[in-house]
Amino acid sequence: MPHPLFSRYIGIDYSGAATPESRLRGIRAYVANEASPPQEIRPEPALPQCHWSRRTLAQWLLDRLKESTPTLVGIDHGFSFPLCYFDQYHLPPDWSQFLNDFQRHWPTDQPGINVQSLRPGGADNDEARQGNATWRRCAEIRTREAKVRGGGEQLGIPVERRTPRAKSVFHFGVPGSVAHSTHAGLPWLRTLRTKAGERVHWWPFDGWDIPAGKTVVAEVYPSLWSGLWPREDRTQDQHDAYCTAAWLQQADQDGTLASFFQPNRTDTERAIAAFEGWILGVS
Repeated sequence: MPHPLFSRYIGIDYSGAATPESRLRGIRAYVANEASPPQEIRPEPALPQCHWSRRTLAQWLLDRLKESTPTLVGIDHGFSFPLCYFDQYHLPPDWSQFLNDFQRHWPTDQPGINVQSLRPGGADNDEARQGNATWRRCAEIRTREAKVRGGGEQLGIPVERRTPRAKSVFHFGVPGSVAHSTHAGLPWLRTLRTKAGERVHWWPFDGWDIPAGKTVVAEVYPSLWSGLWPREDRTQDQHDAYCTAAWLQQADQDGTLASFFQPNRTDTERAIAAFEGWILGVS
């Protein structure tokens, strides 16, 4: 039997709607451990209709990142921008510097600020930088070729299927878009990276190899796995978070996760991914 790298698995389905303080149905968090399937976590367990805001989720997640339990966290928004963006704004190929620069121009973690107001034509867009919906990261392009394996054998679900191509992080207003959630979530990644310290490995920006005993945070694309488990009575947002936690748990326990931390890449893709990032599960 393979020895799992982690003891806990967190799947987060994100939302870039409204402001950082807004309680949003679209934000969902599921947690699994070595022995139990994913269970939904709510900010107020005694109030089942209480939903996360981006601010309360960030605080909850920071508390988990500081714990000693080796944890794998998958979040479903872009962790960085394409090479074209770095070239357009003369940014160094460094993820930490990118996050600092982004937050200065898109302060979507500040009270009352929403993504829409910083877009062209918005009320507060004097400083915000814009991208182009045709710009894609290497990992997003690779999702066109992605085939999903695992997760549904025992349920009679096909174990290999092609998945939809991931949208550009600048492609707003279309089904399956992650543009709003990415522009709303990046400043919170910066906060978590700053406050969680060296306990956390941000994959692959801190390296492709996973240090033993560390907690890892990675970008995920739930469409890779959402068809591998029955939806049952979950909403789509709940199901995406559930399937993320379930796949992370299964891939770690069956020994296939390690290969996904070392996806096949060209030398060019490897160099660019050092600051563009990569999507866990795209091989």
